[in-house]
Amino acid sequence: MDITEMAHRLAQVEEHFGSASVVLLDEFETSHGKLRVYLTDRLRRNCQKGRVWATHEMIATLKNVSYGFDRNAPRSRGGVDGIFRVDRRFKPANSMMKKLFARFIDKPDPLIPQLVQLFGTSPDTWTAVRVVSHHMRLLGVFDNGNLGVGCLVLVDYDDEKDR
Repeated sequence: MDITEMAHRLAQVEEHFGSASVVLLDEFETSHGKLRVYLTDRLRRNCQKGRVWATHEMIATLKNVSYGFDRNAPRSRGGVDGIFRVDRRFKPANSMMKKLFARFIDKPDPLIPQLVQLFGTSPDTWTAVRVVSHHMRLLGVFDNGNLGVGCLVLVDYDDEKDR
């Protein structure tokens, strides 16, 4: 999916946020298997507040979900775009960790029960991840999914330069 297609798809998804808080962006065939990507109204509100919703930078970052999540090499190798694990053990906690753990998973956010129903699994089995691009990071949770389809739900963003 190129930038123009992703921008169009994002505009289509945005229309559904009035009636749903989690909306399917698309399903991607990646080198690591099928991946369903969902966007949340929580992500949309946070991105709008930060004035990054539907910007070129956000769309370029969304495009990077097509690289998939490599379960065998889940950590960022530095300078590489894609989907990578956010680990609780990193010290000191950075802004991505605070947004994903303290303000979402551990809180728990009211969105958690909806994701439990969507995934059919407990938050204990989810992997906190970031979608990486040169411009920003989109933050979410990944579940191995049912029937061989991984699921990624994006819930926040991080554009701080001190990663």
